[in-house]
Amino acid sequence: MKKLKMAVIGTGMAWDRLHFPALQELHEQYEVVALANPTQEKLVKAGEKIGLSKGHLYTDYHDMLKKEEIDVVNIAVPISMNYKVSLDVAKAGKNLICEKPLAPTLEEAAHFIEFPKKYGIRIMIAENYRYNEEINIIRNLVEEKKIGNPLYFIYHNVVNFPEEMKKDTFAGKEWRQYPDFPGGIFLDAAVHDMAAIRYIFGDMDKISAFGQPREDSFCPYTSIHSQFLFRNGLIGHFIYWTKGEESQKPAIGLRIFGTEGMIYLEDKNCGFINVFYNDGRHELIPFTPQRGYYNEFLNYYNSIMGKEEIQVPPIVEFGDTKTIFDILKAMETQQVIEVQSMGTYLTQDMNKNKKRKGKTATKEDKSKKPS
Repeated sequence: MKKLKMAVIGTGMAWDRLHFPALQELHEQYEVVALANPTQEKLVKAGEKIGLSKGHLYTDYHDMLKKEEIDVVNIAVPISMNYKVSLDVAKAGKNLICEKPLAPTLEEAAHFIEFPKKYGIRIMIAENYRYNEEINIIRNLVEEKKIGNPLYFIYHNVVNFPEEMKKDTFAGKEWRQYPDFPGGIFLDAAVHDMAAIRYIFGDMDKISAFGQPREDSFCPYTSIHSQFLFRNGLIGHFIYWTKGEESQKPAIGLRIFGTEGMIYLEDKNCGFINVFYNDGRHELIPFTPQRGYYNEFLNYYNSIMGKEEIQVPPIVEFGDTKTIFDILKAMETQQVIEVQSMGTYLTQDMNKNKKRKGKTATKEDKSKKPS
């Protein structure tokens, strides 16, 4: 079996706690050959953990891209760096896997979509929710109409970010506490939920949203309430609560109501999906939590081997990211947002860029003195 030679940019918490354990299970598919991190201490520690010699550790990832023989680069950096680092890797002609969201702005996200074709590389965005067992089971239940025709759903995600900030957790990272990207932790974390919602139910037509403003730097809202009208007529309600120390159990979780029953997922780690039928029957479906990381790396390997397509290419993740920005816009304007199709949005964005470039060129031309 051919092993893919992987280089890693960013050896922090996401790499250490999420990516590396999954890759250990896939030791026949991947070999980590080089690591890059600007912080020497973190770099050396990560290298020692996997047994890499100092010659394959880099504080400047540009040097790594030039010197190492690489099949794929795994990018696990703060959100504000995703686009820039991915662009550098793409320009070097390397296949890449990048953490979600693919960029901190919609403009950069739209450009990201062009990378595979422009640079002739294969890209996967590591959106683990689309690979999680429970989400795929629920998607199949909905598609198979186990509860009849879906009518509406409620999805309630509660986090206690202020308390988590004090611990050795992802919330403890300074770049999450003082984000330099729109929406703060709502973009960082709720993009997972948007991925799951869009994967299960399809494309949205309209979005409305309201938020309770807060002064904390990590998120502009204490709670975010959004409603979706899907193109298939389904209605959904998503709530994201950033300061949920008062929350009660069992959680509202994800509840999907259909003409013949209800699907209930308490949370992503509970291990069971409940299906209640109108005739009184009840089904309990087990799942293994947190398998998304393993499944996404396996999917990418199989895509390189020509066995399957990448499940989350940049254009798919762009839709998830754009949904977050649409919710933020709906709260800011207090208006219903009509969701543009990907093609329409991207065409308009490209036309805007052409106009900007034209204006810039005109100014430069005018500033030039005649020879």
